Amino acid sequence: MSILRQFSRLSICPTVKFQLNRNISTTSALTFKITEQLCAEPMKKKKKIDPAIVKAREERRRKKIEKQIRRLEKNARQLKPIDELEVPLHLMDSLKKYKRSPVQLSVEEIEARELLQKEWARYKRDEYMNNIAQVDRIMAAQRRALDRLYEESEDLYNEAIMPDLQLLPYTISGPVATPPIKDYESPDGEYIDVSKKWDN
Repeated sequence: MSILRQFSRLSICPTVKFQLNRNISTTSALTFKITEQLCAEPMKKKKKIDPAIVKAREERRRKKIEKQIRRLEKNARQLKPIDELEVPLHLMDSLKKYKRSPVQLSVEEIEARELLQKEWARYKRDEYMNNIAQVDRIMAAQRRALDRLYEESEDLYNEAIMPDLQLLPYTISGPVATPPIKDYESPDGEYIDVSKKWDN
């Protein structure tokens, strides 16, 4: 019955009889009209999975992604190596042998060093102040001399304030502009780039 119900939607052409002159009776074939195929398949039944297994899978996937992110961040901070600045491995291995332990100073030694440092700071400050005072005295004397010279003669004052270009003799010779030399053969040679290339 179920097959008949499914076929009930299909249309069946009625039987048609044709009468020909030769008295031959023919009937048309039954034609079924069906819908076009959709190329689909029935859905598979989903298997029930334990939620703990699903959670463990998600956790593994998340840890893997986090590990890749950490690796990328570590490489992003890493600089390109320079051979001249790399420390040799035998020195790295013998680092503990040459490492010195910190010196334990006594209280008297610490106080003596602090007093010496303060005394040195006072000495350097006095030296600086003496230098500043000497420069001020020289500039004040120069200013007084120029003022008295201006009172005596303005021409001598103008000559005195003119810069002396012969005080520090300075000569320089640079490249000169020359026309190209005719039939000049430039020295041949080849350049081989031996520097290391670093891929990003």
